[in-house]
Amino acid sequence: MANLKKLQKKLLKNYKKYFRDFPWRHTKKPYEIMIAEFMLHRTKADQVVPIYKDFLCSYPDVNSLANANQNEIRKVTTHLGLHWRSNHFIESATYIVENYEGKFPVDREKLLKIPGVGDYVAGAILVVCFNKPEHVVDSNIARFINRYFNLELRGEIRRKKKIIKIAKDIFKHKNTQALLFALLDFTALICKPGIPDCSNCPLQKYCNFVEKNMTV
Repeated sequence: MANLKKLQKKLLKNYKKYFRDFPWRHTKKPYEIMIAEFMLHRTKADQVVPIYKDFLCSYPDVNSLANANQNEIRKVTTHLGLHWRSNHFIESATYIVENYEGKFPVDREKLLKIPGVGDYVAGAILVVCFNKPEHVVDSNIARFINRYFNLELRGEIRRKKKIIKIAKDIFKHKNTQALLFALLDFTALICKPGIPDCSNCPLQKYCNFVEKNMTV
């Protein structure tokens, strides 16, 4: 795809300019990535950080979480505003222990069978922990793809075939973890919702959105 290699190169080259440092970015353990993604669902990262750290101290692996008290887990999820997802924590750990002897599968379809693990979380685990060239798409990444390639898609676009196809191509890279983090930060701080910061965008020269809207 046109400009794909340039896109990857520019994102990684300029990553330090908008890098956001979080504790879950210093691990390749699938369990720790899964817990982080569970907590980050509709919750700001800064709010998650202290709770995430305390949670891993209390439940450092799937076995300890599988044996956890549901009421104690509910206290954590309620504090994060995720009381309706409290069951996912213990159920996911129990499923992994019972079906995979406590080890995470390196397969998207198998990961998707874990309670609470959706397509984004499965992709994040494969990309971050196993360096697999798998697609990872959230609303921010979908918005960027839609803009950059001028797809003009409307509505809920995260699961649209065009978006997923391009995401698969983007993540065909030797360092998928770094590319994902760069893309997440770029789409949160530069190619953001509403009015993107095109004047500070390292991709403006290649972006169809910039060319079409003449914002730069």
